[in-house]
Amino acid sequence: MPPQHLWTLVKASRWANSMVAWPKYGVNFYLTNKMQRICHELDMNFGGSWGNDSLIPEESKSMYLVSSLMEEAISSSQMEGAATTRKVAKEMLRKKIAPKDKSQQMIFNNYQTIQFIIANKEKPLTEELLLEVHRLMTENTLEKPEYAGHFRTNDDVVVENGITHEIVHIPPACTDIPEFISQLCAFFNGNDGGKFFIHPIIRGITIHFMLAFVHPFADGNGRTARAIFYWYMLKQGYWLTEYLSISRIISRSKKSYEKTFMYSEADGNDMGYFVSYNLRVLDLAFKDFQQYIKRKSSDKEKSKRFLRLGIVNERQAEIMRRYYDNPDEVLTVKDVQVMFAVTPTTAKSDITKLLRMGALSEISFNGSAGFSVS
Repeated sequence: MPPQHLWTLVKASRWANSMVAWPKYGVNFYLTNKMQRICHELDMNFGGSWGNDSLIPEESKSMYLVSSLMEEAISSSQMEGAATTRKVAKEMLRKKIAPKDKSQQMIFNNYQTIQFIIANKEKPLTEELLLEVHRLMTENTLEKPEYAGHFRTNDDVVVENGITHEIVHIPPACTDIPEFISQLCAFFNGNDGGKFFIHPIIRGITIHFMLAFVHPFADGNGRTARAIFYWYMLKQGYWLTEYLSISRIISRSKKSYEKTFMYSEADGNDMGYFVSYNLRVLDLAFKDFQQYIKRKSSDKEKSKRFLRLGIVNERQAEIMRRYYDNPDEVLTVKDVQVMFAVTPTTAKSDITKLLRMGALSEISFNGSAGFSVS
């Protein structure tokens, strides 16, 4: 059978069993067995109470959370052109240093936006909250600052291939945006009156896709779409999302991420390409996190050597372990505060005891006090 005929039969079969996720634009997808299997596995791993105690040690949750939020902010921004190293970006976020350029501002904004979303994750999505997310995400990073926190009002926006500059997507007219935003909020909040069930994870992926498809903002659509997907997952009870760096996985295959949009549009707005890709991303993000937990557990075992001395607490033992592995490292009280999500008083108390023990030495570091191994 010629390939063209075979493809016609495959398309006919898929179309006969497809779901129309967004009728106005004919956005559809066919739910494959593999999609259903991954959704089930993610349900078991991401949601509910399973693993809340067994997967992440209670005493380490705050530290893991801070690290993952930083990774997500950095990777999502780097995908959009933020040119800075992960080390410099983390130092800026940990020490709360004011951003020095546009790239650092993008990362700072992303980090602030994620924190805003976590604080408001139980709220329903509204037009006002969507605009606030966009404002937080893009403030002081756009060529035209007045675009931050506002929908586009013209049709000058197109999506280009980053290398060839070929136009690969022309978004719907700006006159469609008010209706789209109303439908998006209803879809996000589960008030859309859908005729069939869409699995919550696929519904979240649909939200991500549609924000990129309609491109309601002059700039910052990708960052905002990933943030709203993050919000939706948390709102639906997928608590583990908070500990994952999903954008870091996407950034490793950015070309594939971009191609899924192109394949979908070229194939009659078949969103299946985008759904399959993002389900794989979530699966890989979970596996990455499992490996991260194993590495941290190994570090924790090393820390216990110092804890067995009986004169330090777990935080102080971890500080000593870090210096044991990296003798040239310099930490400040602010670093310790952010690392363990403790108050400045607690961080200072931990450092002071190690100084008195002679385990650390105080040095001048960037105009302030730093501490290194004695």
